[in-house]
Amino acid sequence: MSRLQPRLTKQQKRQIRIEQRESRNKLKLVDIIPLTSNQRRAFNSYYEDKNLFLHGIAGTGKTFISSYLAIKDVEREYYDKLIFYRSAVPSRDMGFMPGNIKEKTRLYEAPYYAIFQRLYGRGDAYEILKQKELVEFESTSYVRGITIEDAVVIVDEVQNLSPQELNSLITRIGENCRVVFCGDIRQTDLTKRHDPTGLIDFYKIVQGMSCFDVVEFGAEDIIRSSLVKEYIQTRMRLEDEGKISAISHYA
Repeated sequence: MSRLQPRLTKQQKRQIRIEQRESRNKLKLVDIIPLTSNQRRAFNSYYEDKNLFLHGIAGTGKTFISSYLAIKDVEREYYDKLIFYRSAVPSRDMGFMPGNIKEKTRLYEAPYYAIFQRLYGRGDAYEILKQKELVEFESTSYVRGITIEDAVVIVDEVQNLSPQELNSLITRIGENCRVVFCGDIRQTDLTKRHDPTGLIDFYKIVQGMSCFDVVEFGAEDIIRSSLVKEYIQTRMRLEDEGKISAISHYA
């Protein structure tokens, strides 16, 4: 091999570094198909340009399929970005938590790192999408006074939102947006009577809106694991028979 290789200019070296970085950050979304009848219904409603209210038991893939449908539309440039919203429960005011804002919010973002690892087959996918400003995470604590446009909005763990938070959030939605609410009233972290979930009344409202489709996920839709499915089915049966107390924070 000749030792007389041409020396690279600074501009050429810089271009090589840029190309290497872009190659490392290139993501490929896997193809996802619905696994249950209610997942299929959610897919079909989304493709019919409906907003979604996905309610039901844990482990049914509500947030996972919502994330897939949303980021796929962002990749197609139907929307500019995907925004996740969650309430800062149990410390609704994130200012009381230790650390800076990034450290505080990361606690609530943990599920999305796992979801996007599955969607793209690499652990840094969520972080890369955030760096590219294709995905954002926000707390409902900071939603007042803004208008959301050109985005898919996933409101996750909706059972932890107060009536005021739900009202503030949905009235922030502007032009060219799609909204997906995901949650399960059985899992609310709002345990105090003076801090009620707004989900029950909000559920009634969206049922009466033609732009929304409501999909109820039951025990038959659980896909997380056979253990989770059997546990929830057994617990529900024993609750119905009055042999154990129901896990319920609302009355």
